[in-house]
Amino acid sequence: MTSLASTTDIQPIRPSALSAKLAMALLLAALADWLFYGQRIGLSLTLFAIATACASALFNHAALDLRRAAIGGAILTLGVVPAVEELNTLSFLILIASLTIALLLATNPDATELTDRARALRNFLLLGPFRFFLDAPQVFNLSAFTCGIALWLMPAVLGTVFIALFAAANPVIEQWVSLLNPKAILEHVNISRVLFWTSMLALVWPFIHVRWRRKTIVTTTMADGPVPPPLPPMVSAEFLGPSTILRSLILFNLLFAAQSILDGIYLWGHVTLPDNMTYATYAHRGAYPLIATALLAAAFVLVAMRPGGPAEKSKVIRPLVYLWVGQNVLLVASSILRLDLYVGIYMLTYWRIAAFIWMGLVALGLILIVARIALSRSNRWLVCVNLIALTIVLYGASLVNFDAFIADYNLMHSSEMGGNGVKIDANYLLTLGPQALPAIDKVIALRGGDSCLAGRRDRLVESQRQDLAWRSWGFRSWRLQRWLDAQAKIQPGDQPAG
Repeated sequence: MTSLASTTDIQPIRPSALSAKLAMALLLAALADWLFYGQRIGLSLTLFAIATACASALFNHAALDLRRAAIGGAILTLGVVPAVEELNTLSFLILIASLTIALLLATNPDATELTDRARALRNFLLLGPFRFFLDAPQVFNLSAFTCGIALWLMPAVLGTVFIALFAAANPVIEQWVSLLNPKAILEHVNISRVLFWTSMLALVWPFIHVRWRRKTIVTTTMADGPVPPPLPPMVSAEFLGPSTILRSLILFNLLFAAQSILDGIYLWGHVTLPDNMTYATYAHRGAYPLIATALLAAAFVLVAMRPGGPAEKSKVIRPLVYLWVGQNVLLVASSILRLDLYVGIYMLTYWRIAAFIWMGLVALGLILIVARIALSRSNRWLVCVNLIALTIVLYGASLVNFDAFIADYNLMHSSEMGGNGVKIDANYLLTLGPQALPAIDKVIALRGGDSCLAGRRDRLVESQRQDLAWRSWGFRSWRLQRWLDAQAKIQPGDQPAG
């Protein structure tokens, strides 16, 4: 009979072979520590890349094809030259690209088409660093322990990231985290160095323990022939499997619920904050970290609920996704309220208007993600709809007179006009250009005639007149000039004096 099989170039790993590879990875991490940690990087990066390539060739010599390995060596040599000349962003990227391409050519003869090679390199760069945490525990031959790490790796890592973002956004959560008092442990551990070693082990491991996904092949077997025993289940298949996604969503919903409850108590309910904490501090701390949290959450949902994936049709996972996206929308709404409270005191700027628009687009994007899942649309549909929304928003923004809007808002909400904000910043109004002239005139009148401000105001009027030349004419400038002319007729003469 004929069967189709899509396999991965992975055989059961002998603990002894894996131990040797782990020892080599530790040696490379030690070399990286000596070359990079606390040092300026230059030629050291080239030396480390060559050492990694040699170690990779040593432990994967059985899979090497001499002709393809020679081509890979030539590509690596060409990639090393710019880094030796000078290490910068471009030469760094060329070195990394040449190293991975050389490895692909030397050890993966099945990748002959350009799309196959691109897909293999994508998987290598995106998933390869995580494989160390899945393979290393197999040295101890504890398959259940390894499976548990695989199932909880994604929830634990992203959960830690979300807690860190919430601590940066919410002073209350920051106080809770500080109660854990990790300093007693960290006094004896150099965390930065431990993280450096862990990162280097994760980065060099895919080069030492090379695994590529093979293309689908057609095999012919006899119906009554012996059936070979199945290979052991691969832990890496669980990395983004339904079990991992389910655990992640349960944990993430609980974390986000804690943040949402705190916002409901302090931000929406106006309950008294803990000592030494103001509403302005609470509001300003959270606006931007919470948007980063929502974007990271959206990326996870897109990966976990990819079209055709194992989690897309799950009757348990889908409601959890909807609940989590709903909490993210609430999170964005809290971010908008935080920024609005902060702007009400410290006034409006262009960057803060851009933040409001960006937050609205993030909220819309989250809602569209739910629509994509519910309507079984593709990611291409999602991208197109988001681009349409972005185009509409940008087109509408091009018609708004933000200079006049910012000036009028800051004036009306300032303490000088009886608002809750700070004193009007006349210097900032002047930077907005001629469109802020109506607001500037009101400031001059409020202050009983500020001669310095009036002189700078006259320079803006002159700039406005220059804008009326036919080469620089604009309808907005023409409307402003009509207003200035009308004001001159109502109040002829010089500017108001005290």
